[in-house]
Amino acid sequence: MIREACAALLLALAATPAVAQQICASRDVLVDSLSKDYSESVLGLGMDSEGNVIELLTARDGTTWTLLITTPDGTSCVMSTGQSWESMPQTVAGRDA
Repeated sequence: MIREACAALLLALAATPAVAQQICASRDVLVDSLSKDYSESVLGLGMDSEGNVIELLTARDGTTWTLLITTPDGTSCVMSTGQSWESMPQTVAGRDA
């Protein structure tokens, strides 16, 4: 039941600005739903100065992406979603190509 509700909410979020709605649940539920419904997996993550973990999930073919934030208390929220993700090659600062 939770999975179906998350999937319905994710579909609604994709159709509206991220500011208008916010979906929060356990990280496992959100990541599982994004994996099953959109074939998204974690591309990268980092921690901000507040102790929040920020994760970018993308579909392998780049058709969709989702930005998650997980707070120190363990709550995860979808911050933004979109389409047409394109990864850029990484370069090392200060080195000649």
